Amino acid sequence: MNTLLLRLKGPMQAWGVDSRYTTRSTQEYPSKSGVLGLLAAAQGRRRTDPLEDLAGLSFGVRTDQPGVLMRDFQTAQNWETGKSQPLSSRYYLADAIFVAGISGPERSLAPFREALARPRFPLYLGRRSCPVNPDLFIDVVDQELEIALRSVPWQASLHHRQSRSQKVHLPICRDANQDETGDQVQDVPLSFDSAHRQYGWRTVYTVLQEVDNPDSTARSDPFFEAVISS
Repeated sequence: MNTLLLRLKGPMQAWGVDSRYTTRSTQEYPSKSGVLGLLAAAQGRRRTDPLEDLAGLSFGVRTDQPGVLMRDFQTAQNWETGKSQPLSSRYYLADAIFVAGISGPERSLAPFREALARPRFPLYLGRRSCPVNPDLFIDVVDQELEIALRSVPWQASLHHRQSRSQKVHLPICRDANQDETGDQVQDVPLSFDSAHRQYGWRTVYTVLQEVDNPDSTARSDPFFEAVISS
């Protein structure tokens, strides 16, 4: 089993899985539907094209820098009629960095390397206002999903690393195995057709990866350390 690794970072990202009407939310980490949609765009797939091959791939993401939740209050006007459009609130993650992994047979992942190098359509971090970073592609490795995510060095900025403790715990949220339980998320793309979008359910299992942080300049908290060691 091989794993395609992507670095997702930028001034803003948005990964909504339950947005409705005038409130466009984002979850705390990239969605499976959003990242698979990015790969589909790189290949030049149309919204009406079948997605069975993509939906069958395993997905996981490691949060290296969680970012800050931001709300953008938007107004709009119909340029033809001059009438005001409904007011909307859109949420984004600012200054966040993630490592995403897509796992499957080598033959299934091989086409994505070329597609990401020369994408057919523009690529976004969840929304059109959030273009991808130029160093998006990391590698394709011959490793299982969680092992591959753990193998990538911590991608956080120096400023973020300096503000953290000497040991940090990075959440890894991945598709659950059959014997694992977790959160239920309606996040498996079945159709991107604008007239009939469909998403299936998946179970998300979360583990923590402990990482040493030699760049830490944060003062230790004796009370916190006493509680942890007790």
